[in-house]
Amino acid sequence: MSQATILIIEDDASILFSLRDALELAGYRVRAAVEGNLGLKLAMEETPDLILLDLMLPGLNGLQICQELRRCDKAMPIIMVSALGQEADVIRGLNLGADDYVTKPFSIAQLLARIASFLRRHRSQDAKVIEFAPGLKLNTTARTLSRAGQPVELTPKEYGLLDYLIRSAGRALTRDQILNAVWGGDSDVSERSVDRAVTTLRGKIEADPARPRLLLTVQRVGYRFVTE
Repeated sequence: MSQATILIIEDDASILFSLRDALELAGYRVRAAVEGNLGLKLAMEETPDLILLDLMLPGLNGLQICQELRRCDKAMPIIMVSALGQEADVIRGLNLGADDYVTKPFSIAQLLARIASFLRRHRSQDAKVIEFAPGLKLNTTARTLSRAGQPVELTPKEYGLLDYLIRSAGRALTRDQILNAVWGGDSDVSERSVDRAVTTLRGKIEADPARPRLLLTVQRVGYRFVTE
């Protein structure tokens, strides 16, 4: 992980220098761009392990860069950096394929922890048994969940939701993203269906559903799943 390459696309020099210093001190290789066109070029040519992407940039903006990278099937994690009051742009960016976001001003320490969490996700997409928390295991072949070796009953939609959340661990997911991934094009469901399914699922995987530690609410956005 110490050799991972982080691309920073940020036009604010003070933020750029602070991020670069902190990341290099943490052992990462850092590439940087101060405008969108160069940032996209570096992302396409060097395929960094993770991108820190400002929303407002000269040239191409962060949303355009994110959209183009996903259109070209580039799968590296993208953490958007936004200013207060840009919630609508953040949600649009997440729907375009960004993985998470931070809002200025942000804690460098917390951002480093979030970066490390993304880079730790080495779990294979075809893993047969995924232990996502102590004692909690999802068997992706049998499509079953167990807690401390005992089966936990899941409906097909609950299984689909949990599987999608685990494989998207660390990402801030909008309700629309969850709807599209789990319910597909079903026109009879709404964002409230996501909220109800989340509440039910919390009752089956959380030690205390009223104080969730795995399936977290992201205010004004949706949900984030974290592994322990």
